[in-house]
Amino acid sequence: MADGSHASQQTFRWDDPFDLRGRLTDDERMIQDAARSYAREALLPRVVEAFRDETFDRAIMTEMGEMGFLGAMLPEQYGGSEASHVAYGLIAREVEAVDSGYRSAMSVQSSLAMYPIYAFGSEEQKMKFLPKMAAGELVGCFGLTEADGGSDPASMKTKAVKVDGGYRLNGAKYWITNSPISDLAIVWAKLDDKIRGFIVERDFDGFTTDKIGDKLSLRASITGDIGLNDVFVPEANILPGVQGLRGPFSCLNKARFGIAWGAMGAAEFCFHASRDYVGERMLFGRPLSSRQLVQKKLADMQTEIFLGFEGAYALGRLLDTGAWVPEAISLMKRNNCGKALAVAREARDMHGGAGITGELHVMRHAMNLETVNTYEGAHDVHALILGRAITGESAF
Repeated sequence: MADGSHASQQTFRWDDPFDLRGRLTDDERMIQDAARSYAREALLPRVVEAFRDETFDRAIMTEMGEMGFLGAMLPEQYGGSEASHVAYGLIAREVEAVDSGYRSAMSVQSSLAMYPIYAFGSEEQKMKFLPKMAAGELVGCFGLTEADGGSDPASMKTKAVKVDGGYRLNGAKYWITNSPISDLAIVWAKLDDKIRGFIVERDFDGFTTDKIGDKLSLRASITGDIGLNDVFVPEANILPGVQGLRGPFSCLNKARFGIAWGAMGAAEFCFHASRDYVGERMLFGRPLSSRQLVQKKLADMQTEIFLGFEGAYALGRLLDTGAWVPEAISLMKRNNCGKALAVAREARDMHGGAGITGELHVMRHAMNLETVNTYEGAHDVHALILGRAITGESAF
């Protein structure tokens, strides 16, 4: 029996040191290949202009639907392909290697808009909305964050009141990805002091979504607010299967898992770009890649990226078997986003002055990852979640 004490004859793969690719299923490899081809051929040519002009092409949602990327983990009867969590993570990895904004649009649709309908909706709601959302025909958004504190959703001020035939909603939500182009919103509001979810459709009177402009990050995705001015929501549009913070938090956990993969995808792009740049850049008669300091920086990048992927992979397998806990998602979201941001900043530095140009992409990734490190639970908020689990004491 081989005991692993002797080095094998395998060659070290600098771009896959733990053979993650070899541990994927055939279906997962096929999905990753499709996502990589789509991202590089359809998204990458758009992104520089989209980021510069702060525009999002609505057709991307339809394209992602055609590729099977929206709600990929859902059952086929609702438009999904019953993909594994790891497969979903691989899609996020490849899409965010192009831009965090594109992955954000996909994540919101899949994890924050489709998932709550699937997990907590009635069968009528599932059949009405999910197939069209999976196809990208309908775009959804997720209304939880309010102006007075995204990290404290229990203090929300948006209210729902029971009326004949349904509910009246009043309030406002802020920093809502996809809201200006959304056909429906999953809005969380307090009904008799209990948090409930509502499907608010675009044509409901009093429902408005205004774009938030002049962002310096995630400019290739569209962000807005949600206004609810005495909006009537019929009884058929309340999510019957959940009340309390368990509803929105379960959605956020799905999204955070995808972010843990996606952030590492952005970091991986920056790592590859930096390796290519220093190999071609000559200084004092030698390529930069021959310098000790540069090699150390590349080794640091490689270490953080592929340890991050290993953690995300392990978490995906736990999610597939149901043997996961929310704190593990907090750990991976916090680690991978923070490490990805550090990698992108280092990549910008390694590119020198050229690193600030749009065509080399690394500065855009660094700017995007500033937001990714903050949304869906800020870096330090996840530290408090983990600290509570470690000590048994809440520091919130």
